[in-house]
Amino acid sequence: MIKKILKKTLLYSSVLIVLLVIFYFLFTTFYPSFGGDVSEERQLNYTSSQQFKTGQFHNTRDVPKKMSFSDLMGIAYKFFTTSTPNGRPKANLAVNHIDSIEIANYVGEARLVWFGHSSFLFQLDGKNILIDPMFGMVAAPHPWLGANRFNKEMSISITQLPIIDAVIFSHDHYDHLDYETVLQLRDKTNHFYVPLGVGVHLEEWEIGSDKITELDWWEEVKFESLTFICTPSQHFSGRKLSNNQSTLWASWIIQSSDANIFFSGDSGYSPHFKEIGEKYGPFDIALMECGQYNENWPDVHMLPEETAQAGLEVKADKIMAIHWAGFQLAMHSWTEPITRLRTKAAELNIPVITPEIGQLFNVKDSTNNYEIWWEGL
Repeated sequence: MIKKILKKTLLYSSVLIVLLVIFYFLFTTFYPSFGGDVSEERQLNYTSSQQFKTGQFHNTRDVPKKMSFSDLMGIAYKFFTTSTPNGRPKANLAVNHIDSIEIANYVGEARLVWFGHSSFLFQLDGKNILIDPMFGMVAAPHPWLGANRFNKEMSISITQLPIIDAVIFSHDHYDHLDYETVLQLRDKTNHFYVPLGVGVHLEEWEIGSDKITELDWWEEVKFESLTFICTPSQHFSGRKLSNNQSTLWASWIIQSSDANIFFSGDSGYSPHFKEIGEKYGPFDIALMECGQYNENWPDVHMLPEETAQAGLEVKADKIMAIHWAGFQLAMHSWTEPITRLRTKAAELNIPVITPEIGQLFNVKDSTNNYEIWWEGL
């Protein structure tokens, strides 16, 4: 009797596993948000990159450590079953709403607006530039696979934005490269700039290759009066289990006639910050990753204290924390990143600005009269 029960259990378990594998294969093959896959033919274009070896992109240092399937499942189980005190705001975050006409008609000094997490609109030299625009509600391939972002409303909708001169992406993770956002931007954006390989996703989403420029680390391109420089970061890539490290990740520099801006993308702390500072600094502002860190992935996301040190090394006049106040993707409280960063930055004597979501601010603004708007939320 027991033998029969065990046999049935084993049979049912095997059938379930097979069905799950089939479902996963069909889901990742036909659901569009997963994007494209880099073909072997396309990989030949990347062989000259120092970061591309054995069919994958690599960090300069031999990190992150390769996790086994059981390691990944263990981290996932801990994340979904651990209750993090103050892991999310008590209510949806309020945002500053932006006047679409004022945005469309702006011709002044270089300025930025933060949409939360790592998304920005840059207005400089009469151009409108988006970096890592992620306007979706969930940082996942499907709404059922993740929790909603902290702000229910956006400061401005994509339909209200003026024509976008250029969109820049740092890498292909869902909290930075969002399918629905790209679809809305597709016909109102003149050009897209991405690290090597990321163009395959945009092409899958019916953006013409003539509108996409892929860059390797240390490559730069002129865009009318602006210069975009693709610089290193220490991270990883992939939108499904079968295409990890198939595309490159990067930080970016945006230069205009009167502004020099550094955007860290996602990155662990490493010597590349100092190298970038020596080559291209000082920067008027450095937008620095600060959030979603954990002891299980120390090489791909900085601790807040490392963020402050990295800001010093890139020679930033001031820094701003990004990669927080958008989504809960780690097991720290949602305000811990900014609190720890401000403490360490004060020790290092590097200014930190803390604009609210949707608050416009000038790149050259040297004041630091920003509200501590997250307290009590």
